[in-house]
Amino acid sequence: MLSFEFIIPYTPIPPPLVKGKITMTATVTQDYKITWEKLPDDYKLPDEPVDNINQPSLAAALTESLEFAGKLPQNALAPTNYGICATVNGKIVIKAPDWAYVPSIRVAREEVKRSYTPQLQGDMPVIVMEFISDTDGAEYSIKPTYPPGKWFFYERILKVPNYVIFEPDSGSIEVYRLHNSEQYLVQPPDENNRYWIAEMNLNLGVWQGTRENRTDYWLRWWDEQGQLLLWGSELAEQERQRAEQERQRAERLAAQLRAAGIEPEA
Repeated sequence: MLSFEFIIPYTPIPPPLVKGKITMTATVTQDYKITWEKLPDDYKLPDEPVDNINQPSLAAALTESLEFAGKLPQNALAPTNYGICATVNGKIVIKAPDWAYVPSIRVAREEVKRSYTPQLQGDMPVIVMEFISDTDGAEYSIKPTYPPGKWFFYERILKVPNYVIFEPDSGSIEVYRLHNSEQYLVQPPDENNRYWIAEMNLNLGVWQGTRENRTDYWLRWWDEQGQLLLWGSELAEQERQRAEQERQRAERLAAQLRAAGIEPEA
């Protein structure tokens, strides 16, 4: 079986306490053997329902604007609630972030229908997101024992450069940046309350408005020039307004010609 292997020492570093959520601490140091192996075809994936009713819409909105802006290459992967795998100390670990972005996969898409294994099948995700609706604090778990917590998995196993935790109901966003390839640190927003995602050359921020009959908070992308990446419905509305302005301009011109005694058709 083709695989890639790493052995890393780990001394757990607790994430910051956020909004009163309880996080565990640990004092032991342990070596973790990490391999990147294809998920067996007969492996039964966790069948967990989406725990946030807004998750599918939020994820689709993030992907759609990238696609319409031409910023979703053909070999990129933008999975939602989809298993990302690693084998830690001989045991398969799968976490399914609510949204993630992988710049490039190196295999046919048919090979990543069920799950995705970084290093083996393509690039490491450059960003993962969790949309939370409860208070169990799973997004902050640094539990190192099997099965490891989400925070531990993203920070210490996958080493994803950017980790976003978003509360759709309140619009609260936390963006963590991997420091020295070993620890997530809070990333402060810029003067526009946006966060620079260097690996994507885009800014991420919170926007309030309506999409798919949901009027609330959304995560949106802005380019380097500060231009909002539009959804398909917004592009269609923009085109409708352009066509309407052109129609009005043509009517004004026709009226001017008639006033001058000239038939527009002529």
